[in-house]
Amino acid sequence: MISVEGLTVEFGGFTLLDDITYVINKKDRIGLVGKNGAGKSTMLKILAGVQTPTRGNVSYPKEVTIGYLPQHMVHDNSRTVIEEAEQAFKHLFDKEKEIEKMNLELAERTDYESDSYHKLIDRVTHANEQLAMMGFANYMADIEKTLMGLGFKRSDFDRPTSEFSGGWRMRIELAKLLMRQPDVLLLDEPTNHLDIESIQWLEQFLATRANAVVLVSHDRAFLDNVTTRTIEISLGDIHDYKVSYSKYVVLREERREQQLRAYENQQKQIADTEAFIERFRYKSTKSVQVQSRIKQLDKIERIEVDEIDRSALSLRFPPAPRSGDYPVIAEDLSKYYDDYLVFANANFTIKRGEKVAFVGKNGEGKSTLVKCIMNETGFSGVLKLGHNVKIGYFAQNQAQLLDENLTVFETIDYVAVGDIRTKIRDILGAFMFGGEASDKKVKVLSGGERSRLAMIRLLLEPVNLLILDEPTNHLDMRSKDVLKDAIKDFDGTVIVVSHDREFLDGLVDKVYEFGNQKVTEHLGGIYAFLEKKKMENLQELERKTVADKEAATVEAPKTSGQESYEARKEFSKQIRKIEKSIADAEKQIEKIETEISALEEKMATPEGASDVSLYTQHGALKQKLSAEMDRWTELTMELDEIKG
Repeated sequence: MISVEGLTVEFGGFTLLDDITYVINKKDRIGLVGKNGAGKSTMLKILAGVQTPTRGNVSYPKEVTIGYLPQHMVHDNSRTVIEEAEQAFKHLFDKEKEIEKMNLELAERTDYESDSYHKLIDRVTHANEQLAMMGFANYMADIEKTLMGLGFKRSDFDRPTSEFSGGWRMRIELAKLLMRQPDVLLLDEPTNHLDIESIQWLEQFLATRANAVVLVSHDRAFLDNVTTRTIEISLGDIHDYKVSYSKYVVLREERREQQLRAYENQQKQIADTEAFIERFRYKSTKSVQVQSRIKQLDKIERIEVDEIDRSALSLRFPPAPRSGDYPVIAEDLSKYYDDYLVFANANFTIKRGEKVAFVGKNGEGKSTLVKCIMNETGFSGVLKLGHNVKIGYFAQNQAQLLDENLTVFETIDYVAVGDIRTKIRDILGAFMFGGEASDKKVKVLSGGERSRLAMIRLLLEPVNLLILDEPTNHLDMRSKDVLKDAIKDFDGTVIVVSHDREFLDGLVDKVYEFGNQKVTEHLGGIYAFLEKKKMENLQELERKTVADKEAATVEAPKTSGQESYEARKEFSKQIRKIEKSIADAEKQIEKIETEISALEEKMATPEGASDVSLYTQHGALKQKLSAEMDRWTELTMELDEIKG
């Protein structure tokens, strides 16, 4: 569908991408991975037609539509959320205006018997059928479903977009893109501004509803749940595997080990041959054998081992000055914005050395509570910081607040004081800004490089309470691993606001959940928390099932064992019922797709191309397929939630 041939990108003598060739096929789910600055975002821009390569080309059929979500964009402030989302269906409104114009012309004309009048009627009929086929009747339902899937509430729909943060406005752009259903979706870090629930919704959407997808993401779990093909950009070259990211990492290592073994065996063979030639070069009795070995040596196709970019972040937080036993204590803590309650009566204690996570939907108060701890906003109740607490704070928007006209070195030199100024070059080198990279302007840095630069500020003075608000946004896989290890080794207290499940796994031992205007403490790691949440939903389902059964029939009192048996029996019955519905939906989807294929074959013939009724049937079948796919998605999500 999209063919990339001989793609080369050069910047001032530096080759970013070097003679790259590959093909993107229909229904491909491609994860584009690699170090920060390797060229992932550049690749997406070239595929989207936003940037031109130095050499090579990208070709695709004219009818192929492409949707592109960049990391950063300029937003419109003049519309409400629903009005902005409706821009995804501008083509429908344009078609509707075209029909209105033709209807107005019909109403004004009186030459009812003329050929042109009848042709106009045919055009109106055809346009109406096209509008129906494009899903005009269901567009508002699509908008509501998509916006709510991405975390918006109905009460948000009529609010101006200017009232929302950059992250929420990015969600609106993502919603518009998904609703357009382009043939190829290009997504650059789509999960950076999503909470865990919205990420799971997006995973489901991309896996079941999208066409071809090429995405850049540093979220391992998201990549594994969505992609079926991985293309890594490394040192200007690509490595292409038809598997998800985790499987790719294993296969990539196995491939390199095989290359190394083959290379070592070949080198031994070459050394033995060269030794034979050198030993018998001047012996006339061996001249035939020597010449044979020389020819043999010339014919050997030298094995190359894939070069690996081993430059890596080196990060270690300075030793933490000792704080009091309880760095943060909250008692009946509440926060209002005017009349809006964010959370109420929060009670928790964070002990020295604990590493905790703040999780929950966006807008439920995670960053607001951080601001309370930082004393950047007012609150009611009690919030105490322990003795000698020194806070190091990394905000999720810090990378965007850097002065773009300064160099990397100037950015750090500007804020460094005292003896630390003599170590700036060493620190920059540890963060992969060594040598000439320290003289780069901030405006030419990638999102990940900016995040690394912002992270250096935390190293400029010793702290004992680290507060990290979405620290992994834009960081590549290896940098995230290094940061995670550094936080594990940090001997102070850590609060991490994050939606990255893999990053939090094994890092935190306590989770604070934000939701329904409450802050709830959960002991254990992030996956224990997620499992517990599913079990709570399951228990609610079982309670409801038992309650419904008791309401329907009055039975003799049962023992707790009997109740448990009845609940399990009802639970199993419900699972079987949903599984049967899913199987029925899959059969129906297969049947409709077969009908559509047969119809499209007819439409491809000269006779079929002029048969308006075929287009009407095609539109009806497409709507029917979309409804059945929605039903299958809902049933699958319901089953996943119940089974946990």
